[in-house]
Amino acid sequence: MAHYDGTDAAVGDFGYSKFGDDRLREECGVFGVFGHPDAAALTALGLHALQHRGQEAAGIVTYDGQQFHSERRLGLVGDNFNDAGVIGRLKGSMAIGHNRYSTTGEPALKNVQPLYADIDTGGFAVGHNGNLTNALTLRRELISSGAIFPSTSDTEVILHLLSRSKKRRMVDRFVEAIRQIEGAYALVALTNDMMIAARDPIGIRPLVLGRLDGATIFASETCALDMVGAEFVREVENGEVVVVTKDGIESHRPFPRRPARPCIFEYIYFARPDSVIGGRSVYDIRKQMGVQLAIESKPDADVIVPIPDSGVPAAIGFSQQSGIPFELGIIRNHYIGRTFIEPEQRIRALGVKLKHSANAGVIRGKRIVLIDDSVVRGTTSKKIVELMYDAGASEVHMRISSPPITHPDYYGIDTPRKKDLLAANMDIEAMRQFMGADSLAFLSVDGIYRSVGFDQRDPRAPQFTDHCFTGEYPTELVDQNGTGFRQLSLLAEVV
Repeated sequence: MAHYDGTDAAVGDFGYSKFGDDRLREECGVFGVFGHPDAAALTALGLHALQHRGQEAAGIVTYDGQQFHSERRLGLVGDNFNDAGVIGRLKGSMAIGHNRYSTTGEPALKNVQPLYADIDTGGFAVGHNGNLTNALTLRRELISSGAIFPSTSDTEVILHLLSRSKKRRMVDRFVEAIRQIEGAYALVALTNDMMIAARDPIGIRPLVLGRLDGATIFASETCALDMVGAEFVREVENGEVVVVTKDGIESHRPFPRRPARPCIFEYIYFARPDSVIGGRSVYDIRKQMGVQLAIESKPDADVIVPIPDSGVPAAIGFSQQSGIPFELGIIRNHYIGRTFIEPEQRIRALGVKLKHSANAGVIRGKRIVLIDDSVVRGTTSKKIVELMYDAGASEVHMRISSPPITHPDYYGIDTPRKKDLLAANMDIEAMRQFMGADSLAFLSVDGIYRSVGFDQRDPRAPQFTDHCFTGEYPTELVDQNGTGFRQLSLLAEVV
């Protein structure tokens, strides 16, 4: 789900972070229910399980056999869909829902998904996880031919392509539309009589299918199926379009078969640890990344300290492999207000302590190994290292359970421009000096593949979407290559 600001400079829901943090962010989560009397309530629960994929806004669209009902709200799922009145207005046994990831500036309700439109065949609602790399090009072509775009979401391009199709059947219209888009997408769509789910031809973004009391469920991750008590059936395969009607489920294959290339960052950071992707436990893989990291770069140290929460599984694996004790040397504050304003430089400098506090009793006089999952701009890493020294650490060694991020992403991960990526502009030693650590090491690309259970040297081994580390983009970047398109990053620190 991307956003266009009306200029040639940017496409994507990207801007400068009002939180001044240095984390990767992912582009949304989707959920769908077909054939259950409590479809809206189940969708709200599913979105709650997928809250980590987007915190800015949430929406649900249902169909009751007569008309569509829509509730789209800014804020968290639990703050907006915990009211019986809201759920009661979402009538029907068919529902789709969407979580939108956090961005900057004034949130716009017009961009909250699922998007809905009336077309000549009836109503159509769609929710999108991912990012289209030719959305700006398509948007310009559509506008030049008379299209009007009420929202600034790239997802709306799909609605226009669908409505302009001359095909008679909705499935054929949908297929014709997605054949024209490039990039990453996991889609759930709702019409008057069917639900459609689809993944891009190489399956960059995840989507799974489940069953509950005879109903069909779609979700971005298996943790959402677990939340509602649904049985996992299978993943929606790369390039597959799944159509659900009262007569059953059909699978369509509108694209030539290609090897799947799922996003490696789902394993590293984005997916919830209790999810299963590609038949593999995300939690187990993150622990294994820590194991591989310890094999590659174990320092002499007294204690392993994760940067919470994302560094915890890798830190456990690192500790188990190295024999160095694991301790919670950093305590995370989970209750920081999302609208906190840092009005002065002297207050802004204390910002890291709003989220992380040093557990001095664990750290004082110790040689510390800090474990984190990734480094983007390095500003948070620098502050955490300073926090450790301020708490009395004698040495601070930084270990990262992924390779250096050297290239931006255009498929739904919010990464800065290349000039703002630390690893794209510094070697390891320069990064170490910038952070102020005694040593710094990253997991190798080969170590990432070994953690997932593959040997990268084996030509039969699956390939992931790993361009952030390798610079190998798996699809054509139409907008970027053709128009000088760049993503503005949510990760830039407020100054």
